[in-house]
Amino acid sequence: MSSKTIPIRKDSAWRGTADCVSCSMREMVLFADLSTEDFEHIHAPIDDLEFAPGETLQRSGEQAASMMTLRAGMVKLVRSTVDGRQRIVRVLRPGDVIGPEAVIGGRFDNDAVALTNAKVCRIPVHVVQGLVDQTPKLYQKLMEKWHRSLQDADDWLAEMNFGTARQRVAGLVRKMRANGDASVVTLFSREDMGAMLDLKLETVSRTLNAFVREGMLEPLDKVGRVYRISNVDMLFDPDAA
Repeated sequence: MSSKTIPIRKDSAWRGTADCVSCSMREMVLFADLSTEDFEHIHAPIDDLEFAPGETLQRSGEQAASMMTLRAGMVKLVRSTVDGRQRIVRVLRPGDVIGPEAVIGGRFDNDAVALTNAKVCRIPVHVVQGLVDQTPKLYQKLMEKWHRSLQDADDWLAEMNFGTARQRVAGLVRKMRANGDASVVTLFSREDMGAMLDLKLETVSRTLNAFVREGMLEPLDKVGRVYRISNVDMLFDPDAA
């Protein structure tokens, strides 16, 4: 993990020094609706961190002293089942908040592990709590993000753990479509996909290869992580092929 400290000041937050102008935290998530006066309440630095694939950002059960906003890359949330298995409960992408439970002073609910190279802004919980006390806009934004995260978790459970292998893999492909171009999909390791879908690694590989042969997907790289969707109808009804 590499890091640098970004001193947040109202002038830098608005003019873009410290990369704030392009930061997803500023434009997409928590601070989007804050005024110049609101930024005057921030008196602590925010850490700009980078994680390599496989590195852990937070661990389940740890005291939540901070929360993070994902600026780039993908992060998996992992939870242990009662029989000791690791299950991926959701994948986070740029703009998502990691560890919103920090706001109520709790402990982290899941392990958060980088699926790809990931860039995050880590915000001390006392900074967020102070802003919540000062401006209801931030509190509302936090609650909206938290509610969406709960909805997303329910959607992942409903769509990723039921149905045939083809239906589950197709559902994951639909979920991982790019925000800017819905025809492009970025996936991750077959092992991680299997853990998410409750399928064997071999089953995931065979299913993706079948989708390529049948004309649903077109590989855009050599390692099988990026695809273009060639047949949208098949993606929504994969067992009809």
